[in-house]
Amino acid sequence: MLGDGAQLIDVRADHEWETGHLPGATHIALPDLPARVGEIDKGKPVILYCRGGNRSTMATVALAEAGYDAAKLIEGATGWEEEGLPFEPEGGYVAESGEAAAVLEARKRAS
Repeated sequence: MLGDGAQLIDVRADHEWETGHLPGATHIALPDLPARVGEIDKGKPVILYCRGGNRSTMATVALAEAGYDAAKLIEGATGWEEEGLPFEPEGGYVAESGEAAAVLEARKRAS
């Protein structure tokens, strides 16, 4: 699907996105999706993902009901990471629940 020009959308929270995301993904956090849906090309398939699948399921249903060709990445970013596939930035990873905010706070203090 990605090879067919599909759009990859990460619906995780900002702090999760910043610890690592799939290459080529666009970030639209789930709460922002209604306001930003116009940024998604209705003429191309959409693949949505989150950490494990719950938020991407909600986003997929909402977009499908709005007429988009939408699907979710099974097992989300966690499954992607378990397969050893790349993240951006290099060395990025899927933060555990609650960990991402702590990582970002530590980065802010270090800079």
